[in-house]
Amino acid sequence: MGIWKKLLGQDQDAIDYYEEGVQLLGAGKYHEALTSLRLALRDTPEDSAVLQQMAIVYTRIGMSDEAIRTYRKALANDVTAVGAHYGLAFLLLRDGRNNEAMEHLREFLAEPPDGPEAARHVDHAKHTLAELEAGGDAAKGAMP
Repeated sequence: MGIWKKLLGQDQDAIDYYEEGVQLLGAGKYHEALTSLRLALRDTPEDSAVLQQMAIVYTRIGMSDEAIRTYRKALANDVTAVGAHYGLAFLLLRDGRNNEAMEHLREFLAEPPDGPEAARHVDHAKHTLAELEAGGDAAKGAMP
């Protein structure tokens, strides 16, 4: 998409690498999405939205350690990036780091996002946190 436009000499200013990366992620084209998101990050290196999308891609392609680092970088750049708390919490759960995961779930739930799509994530976070606080294993961090 954007890369091809650039190679073909089309207007580079019209390319929205972030949007392209999100579309490719949605289409399951993870490596292509990562390329576009890296180009978006080049333009805005501190953008927590780009970093969060990159972390999602890393998670989907099985690069959990890189996803954790990327979520942490997003939070270092923007403490209000609640999606990073959510994603990071479940990756930490998979690693058996329940106490750290609980901290991130609490941060996510302190300022939860709104909307119908967010509602299922908020419910999942509440259920998982309650299970962890009760001493359960929270299904080893299964994400919805």
